Amino acid sequence: MSKTLPVLLLAFWVMGCQKSADSKATQSTKPNIVFILADDCTNWDLGAYGSPDAITPNIDRLAAEGMKFTRCYQAAPMCSPTRHNIFTGLYPVKTGAYPNHTFAKEGTKSIVQYLKPLGYRVALSGKRHIKPETIFDFEYLGKDKNPQFDLVEEFFQDAKSKHEPFALMLTSNEPHNPWNMGDPSLFNPDSITLPPFFPDTRVIREEYVKYLAEINFLDGQVGTTLELLEKYGLTENTLVMFASEQGAIWPFAKWTGYEAGVKSALIVKMPGMIEPGSAFDGIMEYTDIIPTFIELAGGNVPSILDGKSMVPILTGKQQSGKEYAFSLQTTRGINDGSDYYGIRTVVNNQYRYIVNLTPEVEFFNTINNDPKDPMPWFISWTEAAKQDKEAAKWLTRFRQRPAEELYDINKDPWCLNNLAGDLANKEIMTKLKKELENWMVSCGDEGQPTEMAALEHMWKNQKGE
Repeated sequence: MSKTLPVLLLAFWVMGCQKSADSKATQSTKPNIVFILADDCTNWDLGAYGSPDAITPNIDRLAAEGMKFTRCYQAAPMCSPTRHNIFTGLYPVKTGAYPNHTFAKEGTKSIVQYLKPLGYRVALSGKRHIKPETIFDFEYLGKDKNPQFDLVEEFFQDAKSKHEPFALMLTSNEPHNPWNMGDPSLFNPDSITLPPFFPDTRVIREEYVKYLAEINFLDGQVGTTLELLEKYGLTENTLVMFASEQGAIWPFAKWTGYEAGVKSALIVKMPGMIEPGSAFDGIMEYTDIIPTFIELAGGNVPSILDGKSMVPILTGKQQSGKEYAFSLQTTRGINDGSDYYGIRTVVNNQYRYIVNLTPEVEFFNTINNDPKDPMPWFISWTEAAKQDKEAAKWLTRFRQRPAEELYDINKDPWCLNNLAGDLANKEIMTKLKKELENWMVSCGDEGQPTEMAALEHMWKNQKGE
């Protein structure tokens, strides 16, 4: 990444945006924050991240005008724990929000409690999936699962007229299945590129096109956001961050510890602060988002948070990322999931190490265990497996996995070639296993006992619910 930055603009940003919370500067000099979150979008299904088929001009434009992170990871590959993780800056087991449909324990602080005292209006429009509202007491703009842009526009207009800095979370429901948004006719099912281990069936191609169409719909939401910021003259003083969340529901993505499951797109734009078209290849985590916002807002980042501010990276002062990123998956309690199936994983600059806590258990989720609404593409895969040995191999591997897995993610980003059985990798496996165990201890994660307690951390199981 080049260290050359527009000096005058950067100086203006530093003077205008890095005021302390108790400074006499007017609130209008503080930077605004807009955070856009997708839902179930595999990062490399975006044009800016290499997809040959995606139609994502607005997300691609954001990357061209800002910084693209190529090694951003999240702590859990499913919606609810991810959102709790993002909005608290804490790892899932620490807040208790580690299964799906979960909630943060009493005493947890969210972005709202961190930014409001710094003079910010903190709002959210779109999908929630966070509890309780006493902790996540956003200024909610509507109740739809997608951002309501009529209310967003009113919010921008009102905040500007009152000279109030704001942090707005725009949480999309796309491209979460069912894929019923967007225009599939924009894509040719015969020419799209499927992941390397997918059986090539007509049904899968048609379903993948629907998924790409919904990503294009998501891209339109990003475009509308950028247009509204421009309309109200907010572009120059607003940091825009886009994240793709966990991978889509395709096998070996969402609900897994593989790269397609826990690796996220992350793009950040801030005129005068971030060099356009830059990229950062170091390891970052979703836990780093809240510390970044706090520093931008002029506050001091609390030591209790698990992440670090990205501001030094965004301004070109820091060139290195983290040594490791950690993730967990708790299947207990998910829709149509196995009674329990816990996964823990760590990644460094070359290898991903995965521990499956109960390898004797068959892995189920809504993909392959929903008798009321079987997914047509999975039925197609199952039919193909009757004749195709490769299709059968990946179907079996999806359901049954070994106790340990190791992948060279630089050579094998899809995590197809398990190196755990090779004695030549014993040293790196031992090192990564120790780092993973230390992380679990620091979070209060006891492994299988923590998995079995997951139902106690689901909102629907709370008294009075």
